[in-house]
Amino acid sequence: MRSPTDLLALVVCTLICFAAAAIGGIWTSRSVGTWYKELQKPSWNPPSWVFGPVWTALYLMMGISLWLVWRERAPALPLGLFALQLVLNAAWSGLFFGLRLPGAAFAEIVLLWLAILATVLTFRPIAPVAAVLLLPYLGWVSFASVLNFTIWRLNAGG
Repeated sequence: MRSPTDLLALVVCTLICFAAAAIGGIWTSRSVGTWYKELQKPSWNPPSWVFGPVWTALYLMMGISLWLVWRERAPALPLGLFALQLVLNAAWSGLFFGLRLPGAAFAEIVLLWLAILATVLTFRPIAPVAAVLLLPYLGWVSFASVLNFTIWRLNAGG
């Protein structure tokens, strides 16, 4: 930590990420125990208990990543891309769980994946560790994209 405000900035950056998680969680909670439970899912679908710990770790790493870039006084583009991917992250839950539109959610998660990749690429020259901290997130969203697509196709009907 470079200054006393660094700790406060770290907390704020992490809280921003967990605020997006909370918004997504509100959408998810409306369908995860009902609609989602009834969907056909592939045999490789993770058990429900996996998602909470994975996302908690990912949001924590995202917050640290944001903080590392922020403290380097990053230009607007990397921070804007981070904000965009965070909005898309929460919006995916709204489409998939809130509106129950797996097809639309799949289209949106592709945009999310691209936004995360763009964020990684713009973070790398500013704070390489920040970019590395986002790679598990990119990997998980890659997996989630395939899962989303598979669930959509299994339940498309007709």
